[in-house]
Amino acid sequence: MKKLGHPLPLGTHTAVAIARHPIHPMVVPFPIAFLLAVVATDVAFLMTGDEFWARASLWLAGGGTGLGFVAGIIGTLELLIIKGIRHRAAGWSHFVVAVMLLAVGFINWLSRLGDPLQAVMQGGLALSLLGALLVALAGWLGGELVFEHHVGLGKHQQQDRADEHDGHRNE
Repeated sequence: MKKLGHPLPLGTHTAVAIARHPIHPMVVPFPIAFLLAVVATDVAFLMTGDEFWARASLWLAGGGTGLGFVAGIIGTLELLIIKGIRHRAAGWSHFVVAVMLLAVGFINWLSRLGDPLQAVMQGGLALSLLGALLVALAGWLGGELVFEHHVGLGKHQQQDRADEHDGHRNE
């Protein structure tokens, strides 16, 4: 029980990396951009009536969800392999919100397969907005892991102390 009272060390390493660079943050920008763009293309379709925008929403939802699954597999491996990530509430919260996001993204994409135009008007925009909200929340929690806990940055306690000593304090 005493162990739970001690703060976790900063600078948890990464396990899924190329030349010590974590892969997860390299992959997530694509699903983030695609899933946020679905909102814009849904609104564009509703404002213009141009079928192009409904088809673009279909492709963006599918691409965002597919690439999100790739990012999710990498993030899940990190969570399961790295003890320092598993022991942080932000790690599990990020995981749960990301799974919810992938479920919403998949349902959003699936609902558009038959008729992309009708899907936008029958709840597609609502699903896109919910997806955007979940993207923001997952991003916030992922940012907390990186900026507050230094997960994946490769910093070590000795380096943190040296930085503080040199006046480069991490706030």
